[in-house]
Amino acid sequence: MTLANKITLGRFAITIVYFVLLGICGREADWRLLYTAFFLFLAAVVGDGLDGYYARKYHQETNFGRIADPFVDKIMICGSFVFFLDIQPLGEIVTAWMVMIIIAREFLVTAIRSVAEAQGIPLAVSGWGKTKMIVQSFVVATAVFYAAWVHHLAWARVVMTILIWITIAVTAISGLLYVLESKRLFAGKKV
Repeated sequence: MTLANKITLGRFAITIVYFVLLGICGREADWRLLYTAFFLFLAAVVGDGLDGYYARKYHQETNFGRIADPFVDKIMICGSFVFFLDIQPLGEIVTAWMVMIIIAREFLVTAIRSVAEAQGIPLAVSGWGKTKMIVQSFVVATAVFYAAWVHHLAWARVVMTILIWITIAVTAISGLLYVLESKRLFAGKKV
């Protein structure tokens, strides 16, 4: 068990606690629970940077880490958006179809990666994939902050709505680009 893998497991544990707080919070949007959830999410995001850094710097890339790290990322982001549907005032901005775009993109990219791996074709994370994760992480943290402290301000709602739409656009574009790249990689091959 490498240090990078331990950090990934720690991120998963933090994410579970974060979800418990979001679940307890529910429709009431208790600012104290959201405050704690905000900092837990930030810790999980910082951990994401650390586990990647240690894995690369100390050559600790493992099969476990290659699967577990993106799994934790997907759980953090997709789970956050699912919980947002039930947390006011986020449920007034985030809709079920938006959440489905985010989840569908993750399933699609995972399926493409699985097929590529089965064919022995390396499929690196694209620049759009990294951008998507950065945007989603920023927007999730901002959304929790918004729900905890500034949801009563009209300008904050406008900003939050714009950020959610940007997230959906970046998510959809990155998924589309993975599909186009997979068509190129799998051209002429039976998959």
